[in-house]
Amino acid sequence: MQPRALIASARRLLGRGRKGKPRQSDLKRAMSTAYYAMFHALCRNCADSFIGTNRASRSLRAWRQVYRSVDHGYAKAQCMNQRVMRLFPSDIKRFAVKLRELQEQRLLTDYDPLSTFTRADVQTAIKGLHNSNIRDRKAFAAWTVMKKR
Repeated sequence: MQPRALIASARRLLGRGRKGKPRQSDLKRAMSTAYYAMFHALCRNCADSFIGTNRASRSLRAWRQVYRSVDHGYAKAQCMNQRVMRLFPSDIKRFAVKLRELQEQRLLTDYDPLSTFTRADVQTAIKGLHNSNIRDRKAFAAWTVMKKR
């Protein structure tokens, strides 16, 4: 799953360039899609950090295993752990905060039939991770996937 393609889908659902209010169903799908874009960015970061980015020299099975090992709930809990999150640079902290917020919004959009959103709500949700350096991204990958024993 390509995070950028999901962001593009979310923007299309917002009715970019169209006048008038988007339908609530489109806004809700856009919010959910924005969350999944961030979640898949996290999965890709973890797989790339542990297995590598060079397709020719990495094990596809291992890369897929790491990608699929990211758990929504565990990642959210780790992103909420302020004791450790304070050790990361601001761009990763912003990504972690936005991931948590979007996960909560996605739950509302998918399971609360009375929730409503505006175009601005969804646009604000669509931003963030790859600006940080590789060392910090790898540390964040380990933090969001591996359970402390």
